[in-house]
Amino acid sequence: MSKRCYIAGAGEFCENTLPGHEDYIIAANGGYAALKSRGISPDLIVGDFDSVPPAFSEEISSHPNVQQSPAEKDDTDMMLAVKKGLDRGYKFFIINGGLGGRLDQTYANIQILTYIAEQNARGVLLGKTSCVTVIKDGCIKLTPEKIQDRTISVFCAGSRAEGVTLKGLKYILDNAVISNNYPIGVSNEFIGETADISVTNGILLIIWSGGMLDIC
Repeated sequence: MSKRCYIAGAGEFCENTLPGHEDYIIAANGGYAALKSRGISPDLIVGDFDSVPPAFSEEISSHPNVQQSPAEKDDTDMMLAVKKGLDRGYKFFIINGGLGGRLDQTYANIQILTYIAEQNARGVLLGKTSCVTVIKDGCIKLTPEKIQDRTISVFCAGSRAEGVTLKGLKYILDNAVISNNYPIGVSNEFIGETADISVTNGILLIIWSGGMLDIC
């Protein structure tokens, strides 16, 4: 796996996947407080800081790499963080704290996963109980360490996805066509094998329960 860009948001945090010493760490707005409360210092801080507790304001102002944005802007703070990572050449993004909280912000973060996929990169959103990723015209392999009680769902994120194949799961598909108006891929299950998910033409949204999995 290539080096990761690890982005912290202000949503639900997955404690089992904290940044490693080789990760490039970005705090997106209120994600700074999430990192500091766990003793982690980011390499870069971005955002308008509207959701940062006042106690951290002085720390942020003294950080050597801060890029403050206006409150009124087209990009969300999370999108700004992702673009900074892409500018630095990163192809794998872990976004912790990007689920939960406001539904509109969660949906915006899921849309950002599609943006990442369109840049020939991969992103994973982490929350307390779920993880989300997106693939476009490609494939992904997921290897769960613990199989029991772990579900996985695969949805069409565009209007139509062609050549959808699911292997290594309880319910399989072979070169199927799925659409965004019928949730045929909900509540599938791991069966103790590596899950192989691919799409020939289209975008798939993949959600699984539990923490981070080995991905290739």
